[in-house]
Amino acid sequence: MREHDVISGDGTRIRVWRTSTEGPTVLLCPGLGTTPETWPTLLLPTAGVQALSWYHRGTMGSARPEDESRIGLADHVADALAVLDDAGVESCVVLGWSMGVTVAAELALRHPERVSGLMLVAGAPGDSFESMLGISGLPSELRRAIGLTGAKTLRAAGPLLDFVLHRTPINDVTTFLLRHSGLMLSSSAPEAVAGSMKRFLLHDWSWYFTLALALGQTPRQNLAGVTCPTTVLAGRYDVLASPESMAGPAGALPQARVRVLPTSHFLPLEAPDVVADELLLLVDRVDAVHRALCDLDPPPPLTSGSRRHA
Repeated sequence: MREHDVISGDGTRIRVWRTSTEGPTVLLCPGLGTTPETWPTLLLPTAGVQALSWYHRGTMGSARPEDESRIGLADHVADALAVLDDAGVESCVVLGWSMGVTVAAELALRHPERVSGLMLVAGAPGDSFESMLGISGLPSELRRAIGLTGAKTLRAAGPLLDFVLHRTPINDVTTFLLRHSGLMLSSSAPEAVAGSMKRFLLHDWSWYFTLALALGQTPRQNLAGVTCPTTVLAGRYDVLASPESMAGPAGALPQARVRVLPTSHFLPLEAPDVVADELLLLVDRVDAVHRALCDLDPPPPLTSGSRRHA
């Protein structure tokens, strides 16, 4: 995996990461403050795609904007475009997870020529706080209020979180506790959880929740304008993004494929093979649409197994 910096539209320096695997490029709009290790199958030499992504403003080597109010949805979309332009990618499949779903959906709505396919994983398209606690049965307004209040409280408690989490070791005990916390399930692989948490715990937590509040209050997006092949993967036990908040906006799209899996919000860690297979299937669907539009012959069938296992 390689990392380098690009300059976004407002002059903010953004740290980009990219895998070296062969295959079509997939742009990952990441979950807030997450690291590449959250997507273990994308880092495999046999992934079948080349993953391209970045770290959010003020996290993991990306600079904070000079104007610290420049952390809204339009700014994250501008960062995604800067990453694509730097890589020379005109159009590709775009994958979003958690709050990255909001960014991926907005990129597809504002710049459909840059998005050939869309994969939305464990995240609602906008209004992230309303989609929390969906499995509780609480009214949507109450869920939104709880989410907003919780994020504001955690932002205020940022210095205390820094003191505690920056000193928390990632070992067998803490990994076990994370995997049985309710936020993720024990089906997640311990080594994958440990790898994804090492750098994540080192955030400036006041800034992290400042980012969360700015992006999470984006109104629910109307996906009716999305016409590219779309895949939605939701977690049945996700306390941060209910299946209904995902399937509702995307389920009626003309080329949508919706799956609800027995996972939590950390679907990429708990069902990595399903994610990888669905991503390759989406790439194939995009290729089929392209060939149909261009009146091209279909590619020869694979002889055995998927590309990921070839």
